Order: sequence, then structure tokens, then C-alpha cells
Amino acid sequence: MGERLRDKVAIITGGTSGIGRGTVDLFLSEGAKVVVGDVQDHRGEEMTLSLGPDFSYQYADVSQEADVKALIAHTVEKFGRVDCLFNNAGFGGVGGELHEIDMDGFDTTIGVLLKSVFLGYKHVIPIMKDQGAGSIISTASVAGLQAGFGPQVYSACKAAVAHLAKTASVELGPFNIRSNAICPGGIATPIFANALDLGPNAADEFAEFMKPRLAKLQPVPRSGIPNDIAEMALFLASDASTFITGQIIAVDGGLTAGRVRGLSDAIDFEATINEFLSKQT
Repeated sequence: MGERLRDKVAIITGGTSGIGRGTVDLFLSEGAKVVVGDVQDHRGEEMTLSLGPDFSYQYADVSQEADVKALIAHTVEKFGRVDCLFNNAGFGGVGGELHEIDMDGFDTTIGVLLKSVFLGYKHVIPIMKDQGAGSIISTASVAGLQAGFGPQVYSACKAAVAHLAKTASVELGPFNIRSNAICPGGIATPIFANALDLGPNAADEFAEFMKPRLAKLQPVPRSGIPNDIAEMALFLASDASTFITGQIIAVDGGLTAGRVRGLSDAIDFEATINEFLSKQT
């Protein structure tokens, strides 16, 4: 067991699966106290039973201000402070060509992917100012850096999340509060199954199924895994990164470094889904 986050308290949104769950496990192993905000109560209850007294779960729809405010208040009440907020909750969001996008889906996507991040900043900043320190980390995406890696609205939200990390760093630096964003590349998580409406029971299995296919995307010939992002989040949450703020850090196996192939160029998603479904019968 490490101590890189000893005596620190972290909030991780979307922490019951995928990148969030990997980060929960790593942060706990490094001595942190961790609070997860998510909407998957059954997973949160299972984690509460298995992870011990340094973990707490609270239902939080991060698109709703009252839920985000309550999540942060719960953390302070339980553990006394907030050293790190990891704005990680997300989903694929509404899809389709621009002229076809449903506006209710647009609003929902904006709420989960962008408004939630803003709300996290809004309600954690006063706590961190009183403490005199803090680290705010947000999950953006390579889709926010270059075109061709995600749906239109998703990509626009992730670009905004990345830029918010920069603009916030200028405002918050004098208070010793750091603000950074991580841009994952092809990471094998349940988000793929969720985006394709394959259902919750297939999510984890589909993430494993995608690994050899995601390995085709970038110079490093393997799929990304949640721990790749969790390790970067750990660094940004720890005292090893106290002079790092306003940075947009791609953790993508080199995907954005060289000749770019979009997801649709490297992976035939329709064929991939059909292949996966054929194995389920």
C-alpha cells in the first residue's frame, strides 16, 4: 500500500465503473479517503460493503446543481475537507449528424458532460479556498482535441471541458488551487456499450471485447485501460504535481501525436457490434 495520497480526501464522479472505478481503487491504495458520486446505486452499495471506512458513496446526478452541492457537503461532513475533485462522470451522449440531433438529447448531453464540470468547480472552490489548496481534475477526451474521435456534441463538450481547465487555472492559481484536464484516447471501458445501447449486462464484457480492436488506433499497440488514466489522475492529485496547472494532458498511447486515424477509420463499428452480438447467442 502506497502513501502518495496519505491524509488526502478525493471526490470522484462516475466512480462506480470504468475509469472512475479504476481511480477509486488506486486512490484508496495510495492512502486517500474517497467519496464517489454516481447514479448506479447498486454498484455504489457493493463498493460500500467491500471497500471499508475510507470509502463513501452518494447518489449524485451531476447534471443537477443540488446533487453536486450535496455531494461536496457530504464529503466535508464525513471526512472534513476536499483535496481533490475528479470530474469524471460521462457518457457518449446524443449522436447523429448535426441537422438530426434531438434537442432533448443535446440538453442532457450538455448537462452530464459540461454543466456537471462547471458545477463541480462552482461548489468545491470555496472549500479549497478556505483550505488554501486543492486539485481539480476533469476528464476531457482526445475528441475534444481533434475531430473524428467522437459524436459532435460529445466532442464539443470535451473541448469546452479542456479549455475550462485552462481558464480556471488562471483564476485559481493565486489560491494554490490547481486545475488540469486529462484527455483519454482509446480506453476499454463500458462507455462503448452504453453509447451503443447494448445494455448494462453487456457493458463490461463488451469493454474486454474491444481491447484488441482499440489496439489498432495508436502507435502503442495495445488498448488503453482505466488504470492508465487513474495513474495520471493520481499524479495530478498528489503533491508531486504542485507546480502543474492549466494543462491538457493526452493519455492516448500516441494517438494524437502522429498521423491520425479516426475511430471509424480503424474500427468498423457495425461489424464489431454484430460480431459481439453473435457471440451472445
